[in-house]
Amino acid sequence: MAVALSIVAAAATMSAQTTFKPKLAARPLTPAEITAYKLPSTTEVSGGLLTVSVGEPLYLEVQVDIGIPAGTLPGSVNWKLTTRPGNSKTDLADSPLPGSLPVFEPSDRLVAQVAGRKLLRPDVTGAYIVTATVSLGSAGVATVAQTFVAAKYVGISGCTVCHNGGLAMVMVPSWRKTLHATMFTRGLNGQISSHYGASCMSCHTVGYDANATVSNNGFFDVAKRLGWTFPTTLGPGVYNSLPAELQNLSNIQCENCHGPGSQHASNGGDTMEISVATNTGACSQCHDSPPNEPLSQEWAASMHAITTTDPAGNASCVGCHTGSGFIDRMNGVKSTNLTYNSINCYTCHESHGKTAPSNAAHLIRNMGTVTLADGTKVTTGGEGSLCMNCHQARRNAATYAASTAGSAHFGPHQGPQADMIAGANGFTYGQQIPTSAHQFAIKDTCVGCHMQTLANNDPNFLKAGAHTWNMSYTPAGAKTATELVAACQACHGPVKTFDFPLLDYNGDGQIEGIQTEVQSLLDQLSAMLPPAGQPKTGLTIDSTWTQPQLEAAYNWLFVTNDGSKGVHNTAYAVGLLKASIADLQSKDK
Repeated sequence: MAVALSIVAAAATMSAQTTFKPKLAARPLTPAEITAYKLPSTTEVSGGLLTVSVGEPLYLEVQVDIGIPAGTLPGSVNWKLTTRPGNSKTDLADSPLPGSLPVFEPSDRLVAQVAGRKLLRPDVTGAYIVTATVSLGSAGVATVAQTFVAAKYVGISGCTVCHNGGLAMVMVPSWRKTLHATMFTRGLNGQISSHYGASCMSCHTVGYDANATVSNNGFFDVAKRLGWTFPTTLGPGVYNSLPAELQNLSNIQCENCHGPGSQHASNGGDTMEISVATNTGACSQCHDSPPNEPLSQEWAASMHAITTTDPAGNASCVGCHTGSGFIDRMNGVKSTNLTYNSINCYTCHESHGKTAPSNAAHLIRNMGTVTLADGTKVTTGGEGSLCMNCHQARRNAATYAASTAGSAHFGPHQGPQADMIAGANGFTYGQQIPTSAHQFAIKDTCVGCHMQTLANNDPNFLKAGAHTWNMSYTPAGAKTATELVAACQACHGPVKTFDFPLLDYNGDGQIEGIQTEVQSLLDQLSAMLPPAGQPKTGLTIDSTWTQPQLEAAYNWLFVTNDGSKGVHNTAYAVGLLKASIADLQSKDK
């Protein structure tokens, strides 16, 4: 029997002042949060999926607009389990999550707050519908509902029946090439670490829940029934001694990310009875456990985690500004998803292993050739090629800057880093502008610098490098930022800052730091642009600007929006600015 996983009833009355529509969500819960909020060690993690195993918790919460006065919310939610399977005895219970725990996604915290929480622990397979009516003070009353499916685990053999070949059903063969597919295998065979132990099973097997009180056919459940215990000695061949039933539930499989599949499988592959996550909960239930698994916390400190919601709904913007829009773009989907979600795990990583070219270690979604707006093809980006799909100018500078009228929207868009690194697509005035060798010298380009690994005792750990993509961070109480110059030192020696001296680019007779020199050229150029006379931190461009001014402004914006002040490509940044200054000087004569 098919069931609808998402049912949302319209608000009975809603004030025009609210913008975030109330919703009933299953909140993920991660190992790091259990530690940080001092929850009992037996508290179960959750991926926040709408498909859940029998016996495992659904941490339910009603989320409302952050603009609703908090004083109107306590006790404002009326909960009801409106539908459950006929043989179910369960009911809603008080949530163990503290009120201080915010909504899960960093981007959601900017717009939503928790109005109330409950716990549901399904006891049999089938559909459960929960309804919540929330009083929002002057904003009115809203009723929201959500359907959840409880199921049992089937293991990889159950998924392989359908997903082993043919068009979109080819997930299992590609997944088998990923490191996820052999994680527990390699662990038992002694290939991962001498410290590999029983605590690793919760993430490296399917449906492992030592607290489950109801049979769910997960790894822990089956191991208990078979009397199997974690081996005392690891080494070659140990995995092969594992009973076949447990091998079927070993490694990081489909159901780790999509939820238990018994209902999905028994009902003809009904897609409404399996989950496809769009938030980071499914990944964070394992990858949010610093110091060994810090990926989710690193990402939460990045701008990707809180990317603006403004472009949502705009087909020309969502291909870079939303996770689902980017995925559609990379997959060549013409009918792009216009809804908002952040640039998250799934945006950059294709977990089924169907990457181009194959990238089993990091599952990068696309590492193919990147074509810039002027036709330049970047073939040397490595893993950084993925970043270049969005971090590039939207204009062909040669034609755009020379012919486009001035307006508040004039310029190369906000992130032309790929163009800068490639030394391409600035407005060159027909000259040959020199370029640096960074695109060839740095392995994986963007990734090689912005995703440097920091030791877990580094004060910048979780705040810079890795999945934060931040190149610097100022710790609390510090007066200056710590810059991640380790990637620079391989070629430039023991430099301690990005702003290290190289040449006198601005011609003032002093050799200052690269960024200082480039900023001086930016100031010289901006002082020549309307209104002339003083350096500017921003340009107010309108239809009165002449084409030479617009050509120079394009390069000023190109270098400014790159954000590195010459570090990405010193020669090209300096060359563009000097060419623009010289052109405006010649026009003034």
